Amino acid sequence: MPAAFQPLTPLDDAWSRLQAAVQTHLSACVLKPESVASVDALGRVLAQDLTSTVDVPPLDNSAMDGYAVHAADLTALAQPGGVLAVAQRIAAGQVGVTLAPGQTARIFTGAPVPAGTGAVVMQEHTEPAGEGAVRFTQPVQAGQNIRRRGEDIGCGQTVLSAGQRLTAAGLGVAASVGAARLPVFARPRLGVLTTGNELVMPGEPLPPGAIYNSNRHTLMGLAQGCGAVVSDLGIVPDQLDATRAALRAAAATHDLIITSGGVSVGEEDHLRAAVQAEGELAFWALAIKPGKPFVFGRLRRADGTHALYMGLPGNPVASYVTFLLLVRPVLSRLAGEGWHLPRPLMLPAGFAWPKADKRREFLRARLGDDGRPVLHPHQGSGVLSSAAWADGLVDLAPGQTVLPGDPVPWLPLAELLQPAMASRQG
Repeated sequence: MPAAFQPLTPLDDAWSRLQAAVQTHLSACVLKPESVASVDALGRVLAQDLTSTVDVPPLDNSAMDGYAVHAADLTALAQPGGVLAVAQRIAAGQVGVTLAPGQTARIFTGAPVPAGTGAVVMQEHTEPAGEGAVRFTQPVQAGQNIRRRGEDIGCGQTVLSAGQRLTAAGLGVAASVGAARLPVFARPRLGVLTTGNELVMPGEPLPPGAIYNSNRHTLMGLAQGCGAVVSDLGIVPDQLDATRAALRAAAATHDLIITSGGVSVGEEDHLRAAVQAEGELAFWALAIKPGKPFVFGRLRRADGTHALYMGLPGNPVASYVTFLLLVRPVLSRLAGEGWHLPRPLMLPAGFAWPKADKRREFLRARLGDDGRPVLHPHQGSGVLSSAAWADGLVDLAPGQTVLPGDPVPWLPLAELLQPAMASRQG
C-alpha cells in the first residue's frame, strides 16, 4: 500500500505492538545488572529482590521523649497522680538496665526500652514530684509509645522487589536494613538525532528560513528525566545517504535511537526509507493528534543484533506528546521495569470542545482553581509554549465533544514526566 494511504494505527494497538517488540528485543539481549552504592542508586531499577537480614527496629524502643514504666505498675498508673522514682536515664544509642517495679527510667526517642517496660509515657503527661521523682498526670495504657522490634521490617522480609525503581524512600529502606550496595539494571543507552536542513543550534546566527532546534533540548531533557544515558547525535541533513550513515553509527552503540522530523511523506523526508534500508519498520502513522507521523522499527547491527528505533514527528508539540506516550514506556521497560502505561484520572471539564476529530486527541491543559482542566487557547502542534504552560493532557476519544462539567480523562504531567513506579502497571 502506498505510504500516503497507509491506515493509521490506533494508540492502543501501537502500545500492544511496542510491548511485544520490546519484550522480543529484551529476550535477545538480556538486561545486565551492576552493583552500585546505595546512595548513588536513586532512579535506578532494582535487579534482584532485597531481603532484610535484620529486624527494623532491632529492639523495642521508645517512640517519645518521656518515661518508661514497669509492667507491674500499670494498674496503679491507670489513674492520674501516681509517683515513681527516676532510677536511670537512657538516651538514643544507649542500653539501660532492667527496670524494677516502682521505678521509672527517663528515656528519649529511639532509645531501647529497658527489660520489664510495659509502657512509655510522653514527658508532656508528667511533672516533677520532688527530688528524683516524677508524677504521671494522665492515665497510662499498656504498650503505649513503644515501637516493637521488627515492627517496620522483619528479618527475612523482602523489602524491595526486583523491577522496582528506587525512590528516595526506597533508598532509605535499603539503608535501614544495612544494604551498602544494590544490584541494579544498567541504564538504557538512548541516542537523540534531529533532522532538517532548516535547523540551527541556539546561540548561532539565524539565517532566513531557519529555525532554532528546540526538539533537541526537549527530547534530551525528557530522556534524562527518564533515567536514560543520553547521547546527542546532532543534526543530520535531509539526505538519504547521510541519514542511513547516521542511523547505522547510532545503532552500534545505543539500545534505542529516537529522531524528530523527517518521518512524513514529503520529498525531503528520508527517515522511513533509511530505516527500511538499515533495518525494518514495524508500523508508522498513528491515529492521534498531535503525533500522526510516528515510526517504529529496528536497526541492524554488524553483529546481527538490533537496536530499537522510534521516529517522532518534527512539530515540537507532537514530538513532546509522542515521547510521553510512547518513548517513555519503552525506556522504562528497557531500564528493567514492567510495561507501564499512563493511567488517567476522570475530572469534570472546565472547557468546551465542540469540534470532534476523527483521531484520538491530546489537549494541553492545566488545572484551574476549581480543580477542573482548562485548555491552552492555542492547540496547534507547533505551539511548544502550550506544553510549557500545561500541567497535564486531556485525552479525548475519536469523535468526542465536550461540554463544561463533562468527565474527561486527565493525564497529569507530574506523572508522565517521571519514571514509572513498578506498582503502576498498564
